[in-house]
Amino acid sequence: MEFRRITNLPPYVFTIINNLKIEARRAGADVIDLGFGNPDIPSPQIAVDKLIEAAQNPKNHRYSVSRGLPKLREAVAALYERKWGVVLDPEFEITNTIGSKEGFSHLMWVLLDRGDAAIVPSPSYPIHIYGPLFAGADLRQVPMRHLADQRVQGDFTGDFFDNLTTAYDVGWPKPRVLVISFPHNPTGAVVDLDFMQKVVDFCREREMIVVHDFAYADVGFDGYQPPSILQAEGAKECAVELYSMTKSFSMAGWRCAFLVGNKEVVQALVKLKSYLDYGMFQPVQIAATVTMNEASDYPKEVCEIYQGRRDALIDGLARIGWDMPKPKGSMFVWAPIPEPYSDLTSVEFCSLVVRECDVALSPGLGFGPGGEGFARFALIENEQRIHQGIRNLKKGLPKLG
Repeated sequence: MEFRRITNLPPYVFTIINNLKIEARRAGADVIDLGFGNPDIPSPQIAVDKLIEAAQNPKNHRYSVSRGLPKLREAVAALYERKWGVVLDPEFEITNTIGSKEGFSHLMWVLLDRGDAAIVPSPSYPIHIYGPLFAGADLRQVPMRHLADQRVQGDFTGDFFDNLTTAYDVGWPKPRVLVISFPHNPTGAVVDLDFMQKVVDFCREREMIVVHDFAYADVGFDGYQPPSILQAEGAKECAVELYSMTKSFSMAGWRCAFLVGNKEVVQALVKLKSYLDYGMFQPVQIAATVTMNEASDYPKEVCEIYQGRRDALIDGLARIGWDMPKPKGSMFVWAPIPEPYSDLTSVEFCSLVVRECDVALSPGLGFGPGGEGFARFALIENEQRIHQGIRNLKKGLPKLG
């Protein structure tokens, strides 16, 4: 039997490392998992308390509203005005999604069809690549290497936009959608509002839609504050943004995110979702509403924890001879495979690290061809466990240093 939509998907390379991790743990190894970006920080207590309270009410056990309760959308609007000075209409410019991954995937169905084209940076979070492909679109990939290379000082936005222009000009049909995400997963690259303005101007001139996955909206380090693309002049003419409570409020399993921005695009997703789901469990919506309104400082606490882990990891790696700069955003560290092991592919290197060091990392190839030669650390273990991981790496990778 042929399953046409998934027949041509390549093997999900992360499963290779995951299987090795499972095997090691079954054999009794204490594997320090810095691979899958699954937040370990507890959700706000107020969210848990309100969820329990709302779940006790039988009225909340029925179908809810696919686009989100009015109070939930009003809380998102208040958050955007408070944090970025962006005014949103809760009725038409905001919809709830069941996590940003679901929202992005279905948004691609709305924006793209067979024969269309989308531009996506490379490397990228996998769904940014496969979402357009699932919709039947062609893909044009723009290298992230200039923006992502934090080892070299300088402004490389010009290189990115040169490549972006080339990706638009070459071939037919002309791309309808540009996908971006900053702070960037997996590379940790960050941009400023001037960059976002250039993206908006680029897309307005070409009548494109830009989709900004703002998953790490609140995870900026050393004083850096990630900008919303909706702060750019004219953004609502061409831009939508996905904001998630997953990383900001450490509410990963709650699956609570939002698409905001251009009214026509948001309402198009609302229409599609009305055929696909009945919305999130209502107690989750109620808890999320209260959390955004009453625990607005929680993302700062989460960010401080990630910054401490980032420092512990990169300072520790430097001590054993694996040097890299500290990223200014995201909950990841994008590490070039050390020179003594550069003959290995990213999958081979990460497999070696699991077997010899009892540390799980994500191979760069899993983020597209632009990720080869790198491994991604996720900051999902506490500082004590990170220190243990450094000791394991020093012992298991004798060529380092």
